[in-house]
Amino acid sequence: MNFTNVQVNFNQDEIRKYINEKLDEKLNEMLFTWDIDEMSKRTCMSKSFLENEFLHDPRMKVLERRKEKGKRFWFFEPSKQVMKEIMDEW
Repeated sequence: MNFTNVQVNFNQDEIRKYINEKLDEKLNEMLFTWDIDEMSKRTCMSKSFLENEFLHDPRMKVLERRKEKGKRFWFFEPSKQVMKEIMDEW
């Protein structure tokens, strides 16, 4: 009986990148709204930077949802698109 030795090399960084991209895709499909904490985490921007550069913009204000003195939320996809537009204007 003959045995064959097979060796497979994987680029772990590429695999990790691929998995993260797929996870992000699935999260984006499931995410309906986000708050400033989630926005900060997902964009890698501080809350104060988000406040100053994005959340005071009238386009973002339109998307903001909040009960009186309650937590603020934004619709995920539209606010993400507005953030891209704002960044393109820089």
